[in-house]
Amino acid sequence: DSALFTAEQQFSHFVMRRTATRDILQVNFRTHKGRLLVAVCNHWPSRSGGEESSAAYRAMAGETLAYFHQRILETEGKGTPVLAMGDFNDEPHNPSLVDFALGVHTKTKVTNVRNALFLNLMWPLLGRGLGSFYFDNSPNLLDQFLVNKNLIVQRSPLRAVEGSAQVVRLPEMTARGDYPRPKPFGGMGKPIGRAGFSDHFPVSIMLTEAD
Repeated sequence: DSALFTAEQQFSHFVMRRTATRDILQVNFRTHKGRLLVAVCNHWPSRSGGEESSAAYRAMAGETLAYFHQRILETEGKGTPVLAMGDFNDEPHNPSLVDFALGVHTKTKVTNVRNALFLNLMWPLLGRGLGSFYFDNSPNLLDQFLVNKNLIVQRSPLRAVEGSAQVVRLPEMTARGDYPRPKPFGGMGKPIGRAGFSDHFPVSIMLTEAD
């Protein structure tokens, strides 16, 4: 069987700040039916040292993502489907995602304006007690999927399935107790738990492609 996606090109987009941080990785995929899909992978600066004191760094990353989203559309064509995903270390409603990355929660706003906006597919999960990461026994929805209008309008041959975004909490990766936090593997100075997986739950969405 042929692969569903083949990676054709990849680019690193550096987030400009005085101290080093992770870059934003863009990979251009070609589907097995010959269509282009651009995936933009993110791991934004952490909240260590305090959410407020580190917020400006995530704002820089958000602005970088929005800038290269616009550049992708200019380079590859305005009809290019773009999927941004990763650990943003902020919630969907935080300024770094809304004001800087331009990730909103209203589908009609994304499809009806000329600006290069994203629809944040994780908004419907807010307020349901779901989290991809737990801090002080409270859920944080830090891992997200953002799609541009070329993945949600009716005529698009590549589409994100509405309502398919979810936090994947398999029983074997979930710790026991009152709070369903992920069971970490550890490392990086922390004890190794060989029955563990990650300090984040995985998240997933479904994409469909027309014939």
